[in-house]
Formats: sequence, C-alpha cells, structure tokens
Amino acid sequence: MTIDGEAVGGDESFEIINPATGAPVGRAPQCSPAQLDAAMNAAQRAFGTWRQDAAARREVLHRAAAVVRKSAQELGPLFTEEQGRPLVASIGEITYSADWLDYYADLEMPDEGVVTYPDRTLEISRRPVGVVGAMTPWNAPILLAMWKIAPALAAGNTVVLKPSPFTPLTTLALGRILADTLPPGVLNVLSGLEPLGRDLVAHPTPRKISFTGSVPTGKLVAAAAAQDLKLITLELGGNDAAILLDDVDIDAIVEPLFFSAFANTGQICEATKRVYVPRGLYGKVLDALADRARAARVGNGLEPDVELGPLTTPFQRDHIEELVDDARAAGATIAAGGRRLPGDGYFFEPTVVGGVEDGTRLVDEEQFGPALPVIPYTDLDEAIRRANRSPYGLGGSVWTRDLDRARAVARRLDTGRVRINTAGQVPPPEAPFGGVKWSGIGVENGPWGLAAFTELHVTEIANP
Repeated sequence: MTIDGEAVGGDESFEIINPATGAPVGRAPQCSPAQLDAAMNAAQRAFGTWRQDAAARREVLHRAAAVVRKSAQELGPLFTEEQGRPLVASIGEITYSADWLDYYADLEMPDEGVVTYPDRTLEISRRPVGVVGAMTPWNAPILLAMWKIAPALAAGNTVVLKPSPFTPLTTLALGRILADTLPPGVLNVLSGLEPLGRDLVAHPTPRKISFTGSVPTGKLVAAAAAQDLKLITLELGGNDAAILLDDVDIDAIVEPLFFSAFANTGQICEATKRVYVPRGLYGKVLDALADRARAARVGNGLEPDVELGPLTTPFQRDHIEELVDDARAAGATIAAGGRRLPGDGYFFEPTVVGGVEDGTRLVDEEQFGPALPVIPYTDLDEAIRRANRSPYGLGGSVWTRDLDRARAVARRLDTGRVRINTAGQVPPPEAPFGGVKWSGIGVENGPWGLAAFTELHVTEIANP
C-alpha cells in the first residue's frame, strides 16, 4: 500500500486469483484500522499545502501523466492476470487513463464571477472539499480510479483510494510508481476486504466519497455517508437499451453493436444489455449477432488474438449462467453460446438470446456479462416505453440512417447519455458521465467532474 508516500505492508493479506486460470496471481495487504487512520491523517496534513498552489499542482499532474503512460507496458500483464481482459486492452486502459491527468492539469477552475450591489460586492469562487475517499470496481480499475484521482487532485484535494479486493494489484503498483512524483500524503492507496470499505466511508476525515460500483453497494455508501453529511458521487449500474429503427443497415452495425455489448466480456456499466429490434428485422439481427458471437475468440488475455477474456469473478460467471438458464427455462432461444466453458477459468460463451420479453430476468436485470437478449417490437413508441421502464438510467443507443429520427428518439430516453450509431467507446475526459434513477448521483469528467470535488465559497465585501 502507499500511505504518506511510503510503501506499507499489512499484518494480514488476501489472495488474488487469475480469472483465466483459477490460480493465485498474488496477495494484497489487508489494511488495518490503524493504517486507515494513518492514511487519513496523512491526506489531511498534505491537504494544507497541496491546496495552495494551482500552478504547482498542474506541473505535478503533467509529470504524473507521463509516469502513468511509461508504466503501461510494465503493468499491462499484471492487469490482465488479475482482471482477465486481453493484454492490448489492459495496456490501452492504463495508457488512456493518463489523459485524465493531463486534461485536468490544464483545466482552469471555473470562475463563478462577481455580483455587485450599491453597498457590497460578492466574490464567488470554488474551493476544494478536503480529503476525498474514493472506491473503485474491478471491471476497469485503473481508468475509473483516474476519473476520481485526476479531478480531485487538480481541484486541490487529497485522496485515499481503495480499489476492489478482486483487482487491487495494478492499482497498488501504480500507487507505488506515483509515490515518487506526488508529494507524500496527496494520494494514499489502500487494499482490503470488508469492513475496509465501510470504515472508509464512515471515517470522520473525508468530506467527499466518490464511489463506482453496484446499485446495492451504492445505496449502502449513500446511507453511510449521510450520517456525516458527506458529499457523494455515485456511478452505479445500468441496463442500457439499444433501439434499432426500421431503416438500419444490419451489415454495417453488427460489429459495433456486438462490441457495445461484449467488450470486456460485457463487464461495462454502460454496455448494451438489451436490444430492441423492429419485428420485420428481428430474425436477421438475431442471426447476425449470433454469428458474430460464435466467431469471437475467447481465451486467456495473455494469449495473442484473444478478443474476450474470462469474467473477472466466479460469482459473476455464476450470475450469468443463472440468468441464461432462467431465460432458457422460460422458453427462450439460445441463438449462440449459453454455457460456461470447461477448465478452471471463469469463462462463459458469448451468448445471444432470442424469444425473450420484458419480465424475464435477463432483460430486466443488469447481467454485467456476455449474455445479450434480443427483443422484437412492433411500435417504436412501445420500444421507447419498454426501454424507459427500467429503474436504471445510465445510457442507451439508437441505430438508424436517419439522424433526425435518432435525435427524436434520444430525447425521449430517460438516461444520462444516448449514443447514435455508435457504442462501446470510452467517453473522453471532456464528456460528463453519469446516470439518472438507480444509475447514480452526480457526474464525472469534464468541468462538471472538477466542480464535483469543490464547494462554492462567497466572500462578501462592503463597498467604500
């Protein structure tokens, strides 16, 4: 771990498993309550200095970006071994995450302005909140950590970061690499099983909690943070619907539509998780997606030419199997896949399911894995109503040759983001990212993400 710039072990540790093999890849230290206190105290001490000099922060963050990019080739194999995705994607995530450090290093804090009255003047500015507690999931551990680290540090805050206990090793390694660039205490990286997450949220020092993860855990984070009236940003789950219109070019969209659902083996919060297709095109779309699923190269991410790796955790593989079996029992057609693969890894075949409707668990729940339901519709208004019926509201997509129709549909979807004829790409640092309903509270990225790590401050001055 990294506490106050120093490398710190633990009296206890826990095992990290390679999801492609089922074998141990390493161990991570279990942070003790005393070490959590030490990290919080270090962050609080560092805050007093770090907040004062924006120009110095910019210089340090640019240096940190260069360090992260340089580390990508070294850390990529470790990332793949603990998370499972193909090596090229692991290296790409680490490399791309550095863009957030550069972006926020150059982004000016918004000027909220001056309001003048005859007798007084109000100067409105933004100030950092203080110590930030950040918690990240296992599906994109480095990128999602940087979505929190970069804007928090740029705003003048300090950070105590806890990665998922399923994929902590690359984040811990990156913390050690950055310790030579960032001042002591500015970024502290801890690891541990529960109750570390609960203790971090409940700790009296942080004034802001930024969490990315599941809806049930997000609700617990919100409730715990409320006890101390902490600020929160919650980026939670999604059940994103892709709506195909009746003029869609199936041959042109099958590849991007497939990867919008199956990239990272479906373990992306904004992945396409259900597809609504005009009834007249239903059979052709189902067959095209099934053909692509059968052709996908599945295997250990360290092997060449692998497109899809294993699921990261055994419980996620079991969850996918349960949802597919439930759909099969309800009379669904398994157009491709449908089974776990043999061996010790957590592999499940890329699965395309037809003959399902709303009310089936595979359609209604967030599967977060390689199983995609394809659902026919007769009326576009009906498809939009069905897409909006979900308690989630993270993202969605519309596929058509008519951009005016696409925009009209996009305006009616109850989501934080809608893509037209595209899906699957990571949003750039400039783009706000967040959902509505159960998909979260607040946004990350862009100037809005920077503002989320600040509080408004008013100085009132009597005029001469």
